[in-house]
Amino acid sequence: MMQEPEIKRWTAKRKAELIKQVYRGQTTIPEAAREFDLTQAEIESWMSDAESGMENALKANPKDIAEQYEKQLRDLKEAYGEAMLELKFRKMPINRGRLSCSAISIRATSRKASH
Repeated sequence: MMQEPEIKRWTAKRKAELIKQVYRGQTTIPEAAREFDLTQAEIESWMSDAESGMENALKANPKDIAEQYEKQLRDLKEAYGEAMLELKFRKMPINRGRLSCSAISIRATSRKASH
């Protein structure tokens, strides 16, 4: 069997070809990792990236990469903002902006007396 030349750089095209071979059953992840001196985690990561892009590629109006990243960034900023608001709320003193416990008990007492 002829030894494949050592691949110094894994271009997107080479990664895609390897991933297609795994999907077609022509090789397995452990076999490919041994053959090309890669870790199984590297190949699995490439496969995960490919699967993420696959959904977009199959859409009627696929988004370009920049648009995908911009949406992801907006979603992350929104989640971050919500987390910061929750953190600020949790750090607020209990009676700041609310009725204190004594005010609530005074109102409750006055309602009982008026009935």
